[in-house]
Amino acid sequence: MSGGSLVLEQVTVQAGDFVLSPFSLEIKEGECLALMGPSGCGKTTLLETVCGLREGPVGGRVVLDGLEVTNLPPGARGIGLVPQDVVLFPSLTVREQIEFGPKLHGWKPEEIKERVESLARDLGLEGLLSRLPEGLSGGEARRVALGRALALRPQLLCLDEALSGLDEARHDEVLGVIRKMIEREGVTALHVTHSKKEAEAIADRVVVMD
Repeated sequence: MSGGSLVLEQVTVQAGDFVLSPFSLEIKEGECLALMGPSGCGKTTLLETVCGLREGPVGGRVVLDGLEVTNLPPGARGIGLVPQDVVLFPSLTVREQIEFGPKLHGWKPEEIKERVESLARDLGLEGLLSRLPEGLSGGEARRVALGRALALRPQLLCLDEALSGLDEARHDEVLGVIRKMIEREGVTALHVTHSKKEAEAIADRVVVMD
């Protein structure tokens, strides 16, 4: 599945005392858009709303590839997420982490095997498939999280400060892998970041929130 366009129409979100005022945005099919702005402006709130991780927008619509997903549960939206705090399942191997979504969605065993091996090859994880998260470096864990997010061939990939906490060498390495995978998978991407360097390296377009 290739990427789908994302349209946000006057989305308003309330999170406690914080209110995100009506926000509209369009990301074209196959485009990578970086969303920047100061802390507290609502970047992550907006991204979580797109992914269905909040109790739904107070107002407005979220439309992915022509289908309104505003009130759909997260698993039905066709979105892959790499969160800021990379939380891998502690008792699952790297192979099992990537298999998780396809197994849950009832893929055939041979389809799952082919998908996992293809992603492992592209992400440089072939030698790590039997490892548990505890033994992984920060960069390796990010690549596993990216593989898990891409496993179901999502139409939209959401990255929430997904490179924070990495040293410069690992940061640049994982950034390159993300850019390569976005192009190879043909997925549309929404990348929330504080880093101008990161945004310029990965995005086709940058939007700054006030």
